[in-house]
Amino acid sequence: MSLPSRHEERERALSLLYEARMKAVAPDALLGQLPVAPSPYTAELVRGVGRDEVRLDTVLSRFVTGWALDRVAVLDLLVLRLATFELESHHEVPGAVVIDEAVELAKTYSTEDSGRFVNGVLSSIARDLGRLPAPHGSPEPPAVAGG
Repeated sequence: MSLPSRHEERERALSLLYEARMKAVAPDALLGQLPVAPSPYTAELVRGVGRDEVRLDTVLSRFVTGWALDRVAVLDLLVLRLATFELESHHEVPGAVVIDEAVELAKTYSTEDSGRFVNGVLSSIARDLGRLPAPHGSPEPPAVAGG
């Protein structure tokens, strides 16, 4: 049996986060109830998002302009949490890949508009984290002396 692709692992993580939300259980508790454990990467994503949800929402609140997080569609919010966690904790995965995967998940499981929304929010977060270069035409950040 072959290992799941990273795309499949993210997709499974999103599904488990959604299931936990709908059942009103902690994501970690849901993982403990599964008859077959998910892949280690999937489990790490689910546990990380569940553990860091409040902090992730604080980060997202800075970048979701004009909306309160409780007004964001559930699937969009879960995709944003998942991708933000991955951007922060998995530096081996290129930021652009994390964003592209999140956009695809949003477009597949939410709406076409969700893809643009997710892309905008995550691109801003990734630039803030230094995971994406500044957009063309933006001034480069000043060099730090002695760095």
